[in-house]
Amino acid sequence: MNGARRLGWLAAAAGLALLAALIDTEGWAGIAAAVERAGWALLLIVPARVVTQALDTRAWRLLLDPFDPGRAAGPVFLLWVAFVREGVNRLLPVANIGGEVVGVRLARRRIPDAAGVAGVAASVVVEVLLTIVVLYVFCGLGAVLMLRLAAGPGQVGIVVAALLLSLPLPLLAWWWLARGTPFARVERWTRRLPGAQHLPDGARIDAAIRCLFAQPGLLARAALWSLLSYVLGTFETWYVLALLGHPVGVQAALAIEALTQAVRHAGFMVPAGLGVQEAAVLLFGQLAGVGGDVALALALVKRMREIVTGVPALVSWQWAELRRPRPPLKVRDYEPPGI
Repeated sequence: MNGARRLGWLAAAAGLALLAALIDTEGWAGIAAAVERAGWALLLIVPARVVTQALDTRAWRLLLDPFDPGRAAGPVFLLWVAFVREGVNRLLPVANIGGEVVGVRLARRRIPDAAGVAGVAASVVVEVLLTIVVLYVFCGLGAVLMLRLAAGPGQVGIVVAALLLSLPLPLLAWWWLARGTPFARVERWTRRLPGAQHLPDGARIDAAIRCLFAQPGLLARAALWSLLSYVLGTFETWYVLALLGHPVGVQAALAIEALTQAVRHAGFMVPAGLGVQEAAVLLFGQLAGVGGDVALALALVKRMREIVTGVPALVSWQWAELRRPRPPLKVRDYEPPGI
């Protein structure tokens, strides 16, 4: 555990050094001038993020329906949980997985005890897997558009090759979750650990996941909502570049956003994607014809938006944890619907 923590701190330090080097190379004066020219209108990207997050939340709500038919977890509550999940993944050293654990912990407070943690956990696991699939589609579209904009394949070709080489991993995960018993195996491995008696029933989580995989129409609708969220997220890049004085077309904005997402997720080991996200925006922005200082200004504005939405979410999460102690887990009597 200490080794993983040290590795996280080293990765964060390396990312911070990379970010400082990028700012030094492009020149802080030019970046600051571009942001100053845009002015307070940049803050409109915060409510725009609420819209795209609401679309993502809609996808999650669909996956929760079999386990929460009465919709005890309403859209506003799930939107808050989604922002907490994003804040944890984007601002804390958790390798893009801690947010999902926190999401399960929070969401099960509203889900009836009959469904419990197994159904909530299954919905989050399947949602993450669907998001990965959607991300491949979105990044593939972005790569095609960037290849049309750039003079040659270059770095775009490297990203495309990395996407293709890594594609078997989500496919294998899909097959294993649909047909295997991964959580039952994990439960058996961890049964002897201290506190293991409080872990959820892995077999019931596997059963709940299979319940969702048995509904392809439901999965397709959830994936479409997620894809729509990614596509509309392109508005942030398009809008900010227009304010920074370097407007681009929708295709260029989508290409920059999609490929940045690909690199950001590939660099999940760097806490908050520090430096990695900025380098990706700079690289793909320049390939799309955006000046280096403007591209880096765009990256810093994106980082600002993550902080503005993430910090209040994290603070509210801590407040909620203090106000409502975690109830005891009761999952052994739960049978997923349709099993």
